[in-house]
Amino acid sequence: MITWFNFILLGLATFRLTRLAVYDDITRFLRAPFHEIEEEENEDGSVDEILYIKGKGVQKFIGEMLSCQWCTGIWSATIIFVGYTLFPFMFIPLIIILSLAAVGSIIQLVTNYFSVD
Repeated sequence: MITWFNFILLGLATFRLTRLAVYDDITRFLRAPFHEIEEEENEDGSVDEILYIKGKGVQKFIGEMLSCQWCTGIWSATIIFVGYTLFPFMFIPLIIILSLAAVGSIIQLVTNYFSVD
C-alpha cells in the first residue's frame, strides 16, 4: 500500500509532468509535429492563439491527447506510478524533482494572486 506522503508526492509529480507536456514552452518542440498554432488578432488589438490538430490516425490521436490536460494527466499518472513501482531507483529522483517544481509553481501562483501592484 502507498503512504499518504508518497501519494501526494506522486500527485505533485503527475501535475508537473502534465503541465510540462501540455502547456510549457520548453516542450513546444514535442507538440509541434501534432499541433499547428495560428494567431488571430481581435478588434481590440489582443491576440488569440488557435490550436489545430495535425494529421490523421495516430498523429491526430497524439495531438488530441497533448492538447487535453485531463487525457495527458492519465498517461502522466500511469508513467509516474509504473516507473515508481518497477524502477524506483530511476524514478524517485525524477518524482522528487517534478514534485519540487510543482510546489514551486503552486507557490508562484499563490504569490501572484495575492501580490499587490
